[in-house]
Amino acid sequence: MAVRGRAVETLPKLIRSLRKGSPSSTRNQPQVLPSLRRAFSLYDQINLIDNVPEDQLRFQGYTDTGFTVNGVNYEGSLLCVGNLLTSWGPSKFSEITPESLSIFQIIRPIPELLILGCGRHIEPVNPELGNFIRSTGMKLEALDSRNAASTYNILNEEGRIVAAALLPYGVSS
Repeated sequence: MAVRGRAVETLPKLIRSLRKGSPSSTRNQPQVLPSLRRAFSLYDQINLIDNVPEDQLRFQGYTDTGFTVNGVNYEGSLLCVGNLLTSWGPSKFSEITPESLSIFQIIRPIPELLILGCGRHIEPVNPELGNFIRSTGMKLEALDSRNAASTYNILNEEGRIVAAALLPYGVSS
């Protein structure tokens, strides 16, 4: 019961500190991605493990035109595989083709999942693209770019081999 009491005592302080750190939402100012880590474990203990290794990619924010990764602002679309990050050619959803993702034919180990950030809204994936992704041995998850970046963070922190192909959040079809 003492652990539960500490958790109940600490929760209001945690909420206040999170509210203080929230930037006002403007178009040009990066918006902070919410942490999807659970505040409580199954036993009502506060999860204090939030130390991400320095060499691990972590999306920290997004704008309509790009992303903040490990404290660095990137403009445009990004392709992430494990802890590798590169600029990516497509600037709108219709430009995402098997050719734009052809790197996955040679990358080893093959990521278990490709998280496709579609921009502001989730878009239906072209069957040809879906078949291509499956032919590489990956599964495909299409999300809006904000949630795609958060999902990438969680799976990458778990040590899973995942990839993300993200259009900026401001892109809409």
